[in-house]
Amino acid sequence: MKERFEEQTTIFFSILKWIGLAVIIGVLTGGSTTLFLKLLNISADFTGNYKYYYLALPLSFLLCTWLINNLAPESKGHGTEKVIEAVHKRAGRIKLAVVPIKLFTTIVTIASGGSVGKEGPSGQIGAALSSSFSDLFRLNDTDRRKLVICGISGGFAAVFGTPISGAIFGLEVLYVGGIMYDVMLPSFISGIVAFHICSIFGITYFHGNISFVPVFTNAFFLIIIAGGIAFGSVSFLFIESFRAVDKWVKKWKINEYIKNLTGGLVLILLIYFVSTKYCGLGIDVIQNELNNKQSAFWYDFLFKMLFTIITLSFGGSGGVVTPIFFIGAAAGSFFAQVFHLDNATFAAIGMVSLLAGAANTPIAASIMGLELFGSVIAPYAAISCVISFLMTGHRSIYPSQILSMRKTTSVNVEMGQEIHNVEASVKSKGRYKLYRFWKFWKFRK
Repeated sequence: MKERFEEQTTIFFSILKWIGLAVIIGVLTGGSTTLFLKLLNISADFTGNYKYYYLALPLSFLLCTWLINNLAPESKGHGTEKVIEAVHKRAGRIKLAVVPIKLFTTIVTIASGGSVGKEGPSGQIGAALSSSFSDLFRLNDTDRRKLVICGISGGFAAVFGTPISGAIFGLEVLYVGGIMYDVMLPSFISGIVAFHICSIFGITYFHGNISFVPVFTNAFFLIIIAGGIAFGSVSFLFIESFRAVDKWVKKWKINEYIKNLTGGLVLILLIYFVSTKYCGLGIDVIQNELNNKQSAFWYDFLFKMLFTIITLSFGGSGGVVTPIFFIGAAAGSFFAQVFHLDNATFAAIGMVSLLAGAANTPIAASIMGLELFGSVIAPYAAISCVISFLMTGHRSIYPSQILSMRKTTSVNVEMGQEIHNVEASVKSKGRYKLYRFWKFWKFRK
């Protein structure tokens, strides 16, 4: 009896400890995200007054690279990836210098027209503050890792106004097919607190319930399945294109600053001859598609992919989830036009499905569909998210994720390693099954 009482008492005080720590991290993350978003809005409004603001892209890439290389190398890339790497390899240790450098370089990139997102910097800044807080109070490595994960959750929740899916994202993004239940309580608390801190200081969010109520039929269910397959294929294309271009650029045997200038000049030409539509965050384009104010052209998601890949491969700094939302909403809108469906419904489904596939976070993406678009669309979004997650295969926009599941038993993969090192091969039985199915289908026809 005494041992049981001691167990419950220990758990009780552990809960109190993590509630207190999570609230502090939520306040820090919410405050830093508020500052970041307000400065981002001010800078974007300022540069938006000039017609050819994007001419600054080569210099902004060069400036970002110089600052990152000399002051905070950990802030390179799209934010969340570096946090995942820090959690797995360095027990969550992130230098405090990341905070100002990541904030400034992301604002410079977006304000000058670079196609990046705002969630990566928010998560990385929250994680860096959490790591520094752990060092200040001399917490052990286990507690530091937990607090850094809370920083990711808080940053994601605060930047998109989705406290539940933000908390789940921080838990789910570290492993493909695994969730850290021991960090669930502090992640939820930090996400909710960070969201409310931003709301108190005037940060507003887009939450639009989809008015169209789909009638569930066998045909509509098949369309949802087809959509999940299509969005998973788009995720696959985005990840593989990103990987191929980044690998190709790294092989260039020229000065890194010349690469910056080259990438910036290429983007300027693309913007001049194509459109400024694919610059920056593209939030207005996403909202118009979700409000049925405009439909996407068939090439919109391809151009957004191209702009984002060039921006991040040639020195730009920022997140990748906001571009994923643009790509998903545009792909969903185009899918709706092909099958004569409601544009807003499939823009919403495409938006969260791309996140599920590209980031390997089907649970967070499904809950985000509920938080952003209401309960009517949620069941269909969830089905599409899971299919997209499976269709993407054993790859990710975050190369440092640890693989902890096979997406099918017919594929050989080595689990427990970073996903960029995973080499998948189809088992002989899997090939035989595909051959049998093909022969059966050919006979039926």
